[in-house]
Amino acid sequence: MSFFSRKLGIDLGTANTLVFVPGKGIVLNEPSVVAVSINDNRILAVGLEAKDMVGKTPDDIIAYRPMKDGVIADYRVTEAMLAYYINKTLGKWNLFKPEVLVSVPAGVTSTERRAVIEAAIKAGAKNAYIVKEPILAAIGAGVPIHEAQGHMIVDIGGGTTDVAVISLGGIVASTSVKCAGNRIDHAIVDYIKKTSNLSIGEKTAEQIKIQVGSAISLDDELTMSIKGRDFVTGLPRQAEISTNEVVKSIRKELREMIKAIKDVLQETPPELASDIIDKGILMTGGSSQLRYFPELVYRRTGVKARLAKDPLYCVAKGTGIALEHLDTYKKSIVAKR
Repeated sequence: MSFFSRKLGIDLGTANTLVFVPGKGIVLNEPSVVAVSINDNRILAVGLEAKDMVGKTPDDIIAYRPMKDGVIADYRVTEAMLAYYINKTLGKWNLFKPEVLVSVPAGVTSTERRAVIEAAIKAGAKNAYIVKEPILAAIGAGVPIHEAQGHMIVDIGGGTTDVAVISLGGIVASTSVKCAGNRIDHAIVDYIKKTSNLSIGEKTAEQIKIQVGSAISLDDELTMSIKGRDFVTGLPRQAEISTNEVVKSIRKELREMIKAIKDVLQETPPELASDIIDKGILMTGGSSQLRYFPELVYRRTGVKARLAKDPLYCVAKGTGIALEHLDTYKKSIVAKR
């Protein structure tokens, strides 16, 4: 019977969308970007093709991110994007509608949650299940979430930072802040504009973050040359940027993420707090890969932090595991149509 009910796990992120098929693993990992032509409101490209267009489109094409801060900002475009990913994954022999499990940020409202379910159903799902990201991240990172023990997960993606303490399969304390990878990129853009009078794009900012960025100042810095447009002359120009400049530029964003972690620690019941001191904090999500981020968390909270294995894929893997064992995870799964 399993042949008839195809199952898909979708990690619907602000920056990237990953699709997980039980038995096959992650079959698709593409940017959550859609290119739309303004004149006839047609969808021209989705995913990688559309991301290549970001910052390079003529006036009548917008490269559009339908997810903002981890939630659906543009419903129609999200639905088209989901449909594209579902069809691309299942191929043309897709006679049976799949069961789809989608991840949402921990702080999502019931309206936002319903929007995700409706979008998935309209995009061709038979049933749609919704699970909160920190729970999926924990499952995907191999945390035994059903034990009577506290586990703290910090999932830092493109749009949101989700912090949650999980025990007995449910979330005990959590918060979700709209400050993550994208905000770090913007901070870098602003900093370079102020200090070097240079205008750079988001893609360049992301490269800077990955190549030379760090969460704490370093003694032996990395440097990289950046290209952009000079604000004064309006001409293209090159400049240098070093690690500690990046650290300085993103200090405020990092502080906001650390504050989210502290807020959740302060809400955590004492018994679970003692578990967290023993086990430490588990960090997942793409932006948790910023150099020395776990070290910064340790310095600010006094609790050891470590990076999960394959942090980028934890949530997607979690969707796959939860789909294979729907009954086990019934408690943490919301909403089904």
